Amino acid sequence: MSDADEIPSPHTVKFLQWCDGIPDVMHLELRDYMYSFEFPVDYSSWRASVHIYNRKWTQYRHSRQTDLILSDAGWHCSFCFRRLNEFVFKMNGYSHADRVKRKEFLEYSRIQKHICKGYDLFDMLPEEYNFKDLISKIGPIPPSASAVHLPAFLIQNAARFRFLLPGGCLREP
Repeated sequence: MSDADEIPSPHTVKFLQWCDGIPDVMHLELRDYMYSFEFPVDYSSWRASVHIYNRKWTQYRHSRQTDLILSDAGWHCSFCFRRLNEFVFKMNGYSHADRVKRKEFLEYSRIQKHICKGYDLFDMLPEEYNFKDLISKIGPIPPSASAVHLPAFLIQNAARFRFLLPGGCLREP
């Protein structure tokens, strides 16, 4: 179970289909990206999970349910939208609206600049829990030109998904 932007890899799905004795609940460690696969953040995304279905207790929860984590299990691409209006919609949404401190945060030109530079859309400090991690993530996300370890479907359909690939930061209105 996961959010729509948390994508298990095909090898993870096959592994889980063919493996006997997997735990009732296990988290998936996903490579974390912001805006596109040009901006890798880290490997800290663990909220996606796999469950052996049980009618009595299986439920979607976006919190830690176990210490068991399958490493390198896929991708989490936050704010990976094709159109600028989709960014505005999410920024105004329930879980992000309090971060929109000024009206200009929703201007397309500003959003476009922030996407291409890897800046935080809300001009906030990184969400980290110790000073070492906080300091290491202050500033723009360093871009990556590599397409290694990206979803094969994305690479095979590069023209259709140019906006998600390194160098394709320009978005439609």
